[in-house]
Amino acid sequence: MSSSSTSRKSYVNRRLDSVQSVRSDSDRRRRTGSSAPRPVPVSHDDAYTYALRVAYLHYLLQPKTKRKQWVPAPKPPPRAYTSNIGDLVKEFVPVNSSGVKLPHSFHSPLLKRMEGVIRGSETLPGYNDAAVKKTFAQAYTAFTEANFKKSIDKERKVEPLVLIFYSAATKACGLGHAPGDNSWKALVDRHVALFLRLLTQILRAQGSDRDKPELMSRLSTLENKLLTNDQNLFIDSGQDAGKHIEVVVPLSHDVKDMPMVQAVARIFGLAHSDVQGHIDAQRPNWTEEAALKDLKAYQHRLNSNMSGVLRSQDFDVEEAYQDWKKAEARYLSNMMMEILTAKPELAKTSSGASAGAEKPLPASPSAGSVEDQSYSELSRPMSNPNRNSIYGISMEHRLSLSSMSLEDTGSIRAVDEAPYTFIPNDPREFLKVIANYALEFDAMHGDGDDQNGPFSKQSMELLTELCVRWRIPQFTRLVVYMEVAARRFTDTLFTVIDLDMAFDMVKSPPSGKELKKPPHIYLYSESLATIDRGRWTLTDFSTYQQMLHTLHDALLRELYDILMHCYQPKPPSAGPPVHVLQNHIFNDPNFSRKEEDATAYTKMLQDGLVEQAAVVYRGFLDAEIPPDQHDWNFIHVKNLGNAVVKLCEKIQKRYRSNPVIMGVNPLTVLAETIFPSFEDDAHDLVKRIVQVARDRGDELPLQDGFDLYKDLVEIRRIHRSSLPGRPFTFDVEELLVDFVWRWIHNAEERAEEFVENAIAHDQFQVRSQESDIHARDADRHSHSVIDMFQLFHQTADQVFKLEWANEVHHARFMTGLSKIFANSIARYCEMVDQRFIKEMDSPRPNEQEATASGLTTQGRFMQYAKEAWNNKDKLEPFHFYPESLVKLNNIEWAMQELDKLEKTMNVDACAAILNRVDGPKKQVRRPAKYVFTIKVVEAEEIKACDPNGTSDPYVVLVDEYQKRLHKTRIIMRTLSPRWDESVDVTVSGPLNIVATIWDYDTFGDHDFVGRTSLKLDPLHFSDYLPREFWLDLDTQGRILFRVSMEGERDDIQFYLGKAFRHLKRTERDMVRKITDKLSRQINASLSHEALRALLGRNLASQVNSFFKRSSTLPALTDADVENALQSLFTYFNDNFSIMKQSLTDATMVAVMTRLWKEVLMAIETLVVPPLSDKPSSQRPLNQRELDVVFKWLKLLYSFFNAQDETGEVLGVPAEVLKSPKYHELNSLNFFYFDSTENLIRTSERIAAATAQRQQQQLQGQMGSNRFLAAPALGGAAAGPGFASMGTIRRGKSIMMSRNLGTMRRAKEEKRKEAQADPSDDMILRILRMRPEAAGYLKERHRQKERMAAAAAAALIVKQSVSQGWNTGSASFGRGGIPRR
Repeated sequence: MSSSSTSRKSYVNRRLDSVQSVRSDSDRRRRTGSSAPRPVPVSHDDAYTYALRVAYLHYLLQPKTKRKQWVPAPKPPPRAYTSNIGDLVKEFVPVNSSGVKLPHSFHSPLLKRMEGVIRGSETLPGYNDAAVKKTFAQAYTAFTEANFKKSIDKERKVEPLVLIFYSAATKACGLGHAPGDNSWKALVDRHVALFLRLLTQILRAQGSDRDKPELMSRLSTLENKLLTNDQNLFIDSGQDAGKHIEVVVPLSHDVKDMPMVQAVARIFGLAHSDVQGHIDAQRPNWTEEAALKDLKAYQHRLNSNMSGVLRSQDFDVEEAYQDWKKAEARYLSNMMMEILTAKPELAKTSSGASAGAEKPLPASPSAGSVEDQSYSELSRPMSNPNRNSIYGISMEHRLSLSSMSLEDTGSIRAVDEAPYTFIPNDPREFLKVIANYALEFDAMHGDGDDQNGPFSKQSMELLTELCVRWRIPQFTRLVVYMEVAARRFTDTLFTVIDLDMAFDMVKSPPSGKELKKPPHIYLYSESLATIDRGRWTLTDFSTYQQMLHTLHDALLRELYDILMHCYQPKPPSAGPPVHVLQNHIFNDPNFSRKEEDATAYTKMLQDGLVEQAAVVYRGFLDAEIPPDQHDWNFIHVKNLGNAVVKLCEKIQKRYRSNPVIMGVNPLTVLAETIFPSFEDDAHDLVKRIVQVARDRGDELPLQDGFDLYKDLVEIRRIHRSSLPGRPFTFDVEELLVDFVWRWIHNAEERAEEFVENAIAHDQFQVRSQESDIHARDADRHSHSVIDMFQLFHQTADQVFKLEWANEVHHARFMTGLSKIFANSIARYCEMVDQRFIKEMDSPRPNEQEATASGLTTQGRFMQYAKEAWNNKDKLEPFHFYPESLVKLNNIEWAMQELDKLEKTMNVDACAAILNRVDGPKKQVRRPAKYVFTIKVVEAEEIKACDPNGTSDPYVVLVDEYQKRLHKTRIIMRTLSPRWDESVDVTVSGPLNIVATIWDYDTFGDHDFVGRTSLKLDPLHFSDYLPREFWLDLDTQGRILFRVSMEGERDDIQFYLGKAFRHLKRTERDMVRKITDKLSRQINASLSHEALRALLGRNLASQVNSFFKRSSTLPALTDADVENALQSLFTYFNDNFSIMKQSLTDATMVAVMTRLWKEVLMAIETLVVPPLSDKPSSQRPLNQRELDVVFKWLKLLYSFFNAQDETGEVLGVPAEVLKSPKYHELNSLNFFYFDSTENLIRTSERIAAATAQRQQQQLQGQMGSNRFLAAPALGGAAAGPGFASMGTIRRGKSIMMSRNLGTMRRAKEEKRKEAQADPSDDMILRILRMRPEAAGYLKERHRQKERMAAAAAAALIVKQSVSQGWNTGSASFGRGGIPRR
């Protein structure tokens, strides 16, 4: 701390030196003869008395208050009334005149207008009075009499109307008045006059005013005569009793009526009584006349360039002085006018003649001309006889300021002799002192609502009035305010916010309300921000500059103290000092800052923050980490990290808007100090905690490790954002990776048990609440598969939530999880398949009787007879259990969910990462285990075990240790069964497989058919090519196996491919198990017996036609062909309706697709024998039989495609039905009846083309510079295997089945290959039924063996070149097999 203190002191000293240099520069700017006197200390009493004088003068000069006063009106003279209406009528409307008659039909409009008066709808004024309506109602009654109406219409005279109305008015107005009371009679004249006016309006409305001008004139004269006693028809209440007039309220000279005097009393802490005493004592002296003399004396000094006012030496620019002086002359004239307006009698105290003789000559011609001009401007309006007032004050006499003598100022003394009454000897110092007192008072008693800055409204009004009376310009006034505020800030009486308010006040222009009547202050409408500094006085410029440097030093000290606490929980804000420095100090043109001072301050501030950050971190260590390392755990490291993170987040949030303060970033300093320390400590703490737990034999909680990882990653993120160029001190992922592997291993241990429990508690029912028929596909799978995949997703999500930053680790995690998922799915498929087989093989209710009777030999024969009899009738559909079908739905749904999971895990990206990281080492590494895929394809000419000359064969595979590996489905009533079932066998070395064929018997033990063996040796399959083996049975017949091998790898694509293969094979096995229940009817309906039955049913007619020597056989119609399959169609529909109740649409299509394959295989068996190198005993069909078979194929295609009337496919899509097998069957028409020689030539041509194409492919692969994938990846090119008879395409490897996309692409490629690569297999099968082709079959078999051997040898050479096995790798033998 001593070094920091020393640096701060040296900085302050340098700052003071810079201020002194600035002060000396400003002194040099001053001129030698400046009039600014040395400031004299202002006492409290002096400041008070001058403030009181100005406040009292403001009271004297304020506009006089006026009030309203009541003046009673003079009493009106007594009113007269008409005594005889008849005389008036005779006088003004003589009866002998013909031009005064009313127009025709005048009576009706008159009555209508009178009705309007009575209802109050008359628009003319004066008719809405109640008395008027009453009189008109009385007259209306008289006017509506029939006799009077006739008289008026006949004579058309106005006299009767007036007389009748007068009578009615007299009667109406006289009601209620005492005898002798004649006050109502004048009202009668008024009502009659209203009636006459109404008559005039009616005549004018009818246009009679032009026809009868004499009548109109006489009516008007009569109306005016009646109105001599009442001149206003519109006011019924008579004349006013008086009126209000405005009078001026005399001044009370009481303090309670003086708001500004009260403000002075409050500021200086005096009672109103004391102030009242001072005012009463000085009233003779503090007068308007004294104020006027002050102004004249000030003006004289101004014009004479005398001391006591600003002079040219006080300004830096002469132009600025002249502008100020010109404005001052105008302001002085206005102020004198205000005094004369307030007290006009002051204008009479001197004459104009004496003024012109006694006025001294001006000091300069310009000064004199300005003064004369201003006075002439003032005298012109005041002497104008056409103006009665100036500023609203009545001027009875002509006032002229030019008539006043300027010599009435007495003797002009020096400044220190106080020549003024209201202006002190040093107005600037007095204003500063009074402003200071005002700030003190407002700080203690200020009201926020009445205060828009450091000063209250009353204080600001007082200070403004002082500036007006003391002639202080705007820039001096504002600089003085800032002087006072800066002094209070350095004395710690002001906060930074108060200082900022002071700056805002002096830099903000006055409001619009204030500018409506601005005070007489030079440049009052501007602020310090807008006034050109060249117009300031030198004193103000120097003072303001020194004040800025003083504030700069004080603000830097305060900012340093604040930032030394910035890492504390509740530090003071650094925003206000920074705001004032940036917006008011640094941006000011008067302020200059040295670069070396700024650099030194930044260094001192950074050193202090580093020390404070270290202190804070030591506090965190003491608070969060126990002293004994045996008590440490991850919670302590986590809490320490949380403390660091929270502090960084708090600092980041605290300084978000202003991250860099005076060149220092508190967050960066904190991060640079605290992060490396924490990272080193955290690394050491975690290692010690793990080691202590290992020594104790304990396992740390996994969740603690995961939580710690998230916290450390967050700290690393903050570290990288705060310190981009500085790496994190340790690898978080490498430190905590074991926790993730522990969690994965635990998940692996729990997964198998979870799957078993899920299956055990699952009823395998449709989950819909409705009947099974209306259930949605989404509800047709059960809870066990849902729970299993929920477990998978939760397990994967746990790793995803970690957001592990190491992509290699993440890829390996996903690989480990994929292995767990694959094993779980394999276990699920195994258990579900076992239950499915058990349910499908369990006897149905209709089979229980057969089971019971099958216990004896006699009963067995009786059951056979019963079945034979029942087959004549309709065959009952198989009773499928709903839970069995739901299991199939589960497998299908599992494939869809596994495909989604594969996309979620981003399997291909993980595999690419690991391939990139492992590189060539992974290619060289040989797998420790190998996966053999054994496909049991078919058998032929096996032993017959049943009385009907057939067998019901199935195959059981066991290894050399008698472990059962697989059991195929049962093919009913055949000696050439076809299974097409696959099983995966994992080996680490050679393994012998024993295949036994059994005959299934519903009753009793199963019969032995035959046995053979196969050796699975990785050495023999090192080329990873599939092979086919025809193996002879030990009894009779033979069986065909297709075997392929690939290495089992620790690879995510391999594991998921394995899982997909398990699901697909389980689905295929289940579908085959279902179709096996229906294949019996398929084989029976599409057999040689059914064909012979259809063609031989009209045997009698055929015999008759033979004896009649007919040349043609009876025709077989299409209906006959279709009827032969009607029982099969009915059987299909019955079974489909049962399955549709539980199966989903996808699984239903899969079942139908498999049934279609069974149909094609049955038709193929009916037409040609299996592929072999030996002749067959099967008889070929004739043309008629072949036509029936192809009609059956067409009918079955339409049945499975199931198009409705609109052409929409409701069954299996056409692209699925038109499989390669379908196209092969259709191609039989081209070769079936061809000669043996042509068939052999066609076969040779196809074989030659195939051999040439394969040779070109091998040469292209060998000559290509691009290496294909390793065989272990399943990417080896396919070719024919050893000891094979037919063409063998590439097998379905695990890598080709790793998701639904690859499976679909593989199926599409297989379809394209089958269409693009013609095969002669069907021709060879036809040749088996031609005994003369036996030699060609053997030769063709040897040719294929040679081609397979050549292809295998070429592929081995290619693989050895691409993998570099010839580069000295001594750990592997031929084919990549480990040496023994």
